[in-house]
Amino acid sequence: MSRQLSEKVTQKLDTLPSAPGCYQMLDGNGRVIYVGKAVVLRNRVRSYFHASAQHSPRTQALVEEIADISWWVTQTELEALILENELIKRYKPRYNVRLKDDKTFPYIKVNWQDDFPRVGVVRRMRKDGARYFGPYTSSRACYQTLDALRRVFPYLDCDRVITGKDARPCLYYHIKLCGGPCIGAQGREEYRDTIRQLMAFLEGESDQVIKQLQVQMERAAENLQFELAALYRDRLQAALRIAEQQKIVSTSMEDADYVALAQDARNGDTAVQVFMVRHGRLVGRDSFMLEGAEVFEAQEQVVNGDVLERDPAGTSHVGALIGAFIQQFYDNAAYLPGLILVQAMPDNHDVLAQWLAERRGMKVELRLPQRGDKRKLMALAQENAAEFLRVEQAERAADTNRQIEAVAELQSVLHLEKPPARIECYDISTLQGTNTVGSMVVFVKGAPAKQHYKRFRIRGKGAQGAPDDFASMREILRRRFRRLVEPAPDESDPGKRGRSDGGWRIAPDLVIVDGGKGQLGIAMEVMAEFGLQNQIPVVGLAKREEEIYRPGAPDPVWLRRGSQALHLVQRVRDEAHRFGISYHRNLRRKEQTHSRLDDIPGIGPQRRKAILTYFGGDIDRVRRATLEELMAVPGINRKVAEALKESLG
Repeated sequence: MSRQLSEKVTQKLDTLPSAPGCYQMLDGNGRVIYVGKAVVLRNRVRSYFHASAQHSPRTQALVEEIADISWWVTQTELEALILENELIKRYKPRYNVRLKDDKTFPYIKVNWQDDFPRVGVVRRMRKDGARYFGPYTSSRACYQTLDALRRVFPYLDCDRVITGKDARPCLYYHIKLCGGPCIGAQGREEYRDTIRQLMAFLEGESDQVIKQLQVQMERAAENLQFELAALYRDRLQAALRIAEQQKIVSTSMEDADYVALAQDARNGDTAVQVFMVRHGRLVGRDSFMLEGAEVFEAQEQVVNGDVLERDPAGTSHVGALIGAFIQQFYDNAAYLPGLILVQAMPDNHDVLAQWLAERRGMKVELRLPQRGDKRKLMALAQENAAEFLRVEQAERAADTNRQIEAVAELQSVLHLEKPPARIECYDISTLQGTNTVGSMVVFVKGAPAKQHYKRFRIRGKGAQGAPDDFASMREILRRRFRRLVEPAPDESDPGKRGRSDGGWRIAPDLVIVDGGKGQLGIAMEVMAEFGLQNQIPVVGLAKREEEIYRPGAPDPVWLRRGSQALHLVQRVRDEAHRFGISYHRNLRRKEQTHSRLDDIPGIGPQRRKAILTYFGGDIDRVRRATLEELMAVPGINRKVAEALKESLG
């Protein structure tokens, strides 16, 4: 074998079954570092350790880390593929190819299960009867799409309970972005017809929708409803403008996705482009980055089933990456076309096609475009993937350069011994003396490290009586730096072994407290209390002129306007403020709804939600409502309405 294997791994290799299944590679800490599938588990897993195996550098690094192996036997290769998908999503192994931030892609959601469907943007699809469209690469693309379509198909996005009897509509009705079903200006069927057209447009059936709008406009004109005809005319013109942006690429009126990728051979950065063709029109495209992709290499050793072969062209490598992308992308996609054209065919294309067909409910074909328009469009998709990769790398390089410059400049201006690679900033948030909270944000090498952000609910002197920002700052700094200096957990205690410290035991290179000399003085007292006053630099950032106060220095430091150092300090301070305010608002919202509704007999979570939804979340509207209006809320009977009225009156 190519390395000295542990007794545990050798034992596992000897007991591997000759059956299809899924396998996990684990490191010395028990973390899953790779998940794979195989037609024959015994052959595939053992191939990693053959003495004659010529692995790529990445695979060799994987093999060197393997300390244990586990597996699941499945009935078919398709079951193994499904299980592999689930395990990759669960463990996010660092040696697997993964869609970058694959759980954050937004979708357009149409609540078709409701009488008056609302339209919005969500991050997760659920089996709730709604219709989903996407995923989109970014929220911005999602909202831009909705903004354009809303001018053609006005829709609801508010929380009103639609009865048709509201006294007045919202602003969107007056600017013609909502049909006004809340005041009865639009009936149920008319509104649903509008949403039907919106969904058809999102599915690429723009020609059909344009014909419907043309018919509606002509019918209104024939009935002498000239204002309505003018409204349909404006919508028709807007729809035509959107349709003009959709390039006709096929006369066959088929639905198809084109999947192509580009890779930087220097570092393995890989971008994937998906062209979406609906009814012969190129209606959209999305770009994605892959993490964990190996670099294309000529003569690279690849796996075809369970047999290792050489692949001079590298096409099997491209096919493997495209196969990994297809598994993750279409596992979350709201729509699956019957044809997916690929730049290179994955080795397991038969199993992939079977899996896709099960998800779609009918046949899905994976195909390589050979000639004509399909091949030209695939080449265009490859060019777009390469351009997206170039732009992403340029933006990342620019961001990195700016961050390095900002950190270096801050070190120079503040006369720090070393660059402040880890900056922690603290802020206090309070409003009208209630729910005082503290926030701690962390920037590492000039970029936010949100996994290390902390929130503090003030419970000591700062939360009692009149708000005391100095006492609050003292409390949160004590709670933070006590964890830095206290002894580490006893690793011999099984209950504490391997427990994450949440970043508490990482010392910052610079501490910023939001405030002037007073807050800085409090911070220095706390540092002295824990013996850190000469180890961790601390500064205070005043709000008015954004001057920086240093301990022992009579005059503040003003950072040069427009400098990268000033931009960094402002970002850190603003992020601490935003993070604290969001926590404060959440506490106030919970306190308001709990104190006024949850303590009323007969009102549980479902009734509370129904009441808040009906009255737009406004407790004052609930208090002013009549008994009859309260009883109009779904699930509220007279007895509960009377209790509600009595408690809030």
